[in-house]
Amino acid sequence: MRDSIDGEANDVPLVPEDYIHRVGRTARAEATGDAFTFVAPDEESDLRRIEAAIKKRLPRITVPDFDYNFVQTGPTDDTGMPTEMGYIGGGMFQRDPDIGRPIITIEVDDMDSAIAAIAANGGTTVREPQPVGDMGVAAYFSDSEGNLMGLWQSLGSS
Repeated sequence: MRDSIDGEANDVPLVPEDYIHRVGRTARAEATGDAFTFVAPDEESDLRRIEAAIKKRLPRITVPDFDYNFVQTGPTDDTGMPTEMGYIGGGMFQRDPDIGRPIITIEVDDMDSAIAAIAANGGTTVREPQPVGDMGVAAYFSDSEGNLMGLWQSLGSS
């Protein structure tokens, strides 16, 4: 069993049960880690439904000069990391109008290699890789069938 999970990135799901399932994998593994949930202003009501389902308000933390907020499901230390097993943290930033909907995000070890493999298999880059604070790099692509998907590469120690 792993003691930590580097990161998990999600868009706000349409139903709270999907959020609980996604981020619950970490807690069920009795591991700690970060789950980043990206929330656009028009999805705030979806986030409130999630909070009602888990009976907990998810804290928001704003990163200076970055339209991004952190959320945690339990107690954290000064760096925002969970201090107890079974709790996770995450984040959210304003959704880009070009994306406009929840998407599946795949965690990769090497963003450049992943984008090259996608292109080699008929996919196209929709949004070039961009840093998400000092936590990771996010990108969007369209696969060979036109499905919009995301990529996430965690930065820092594994």
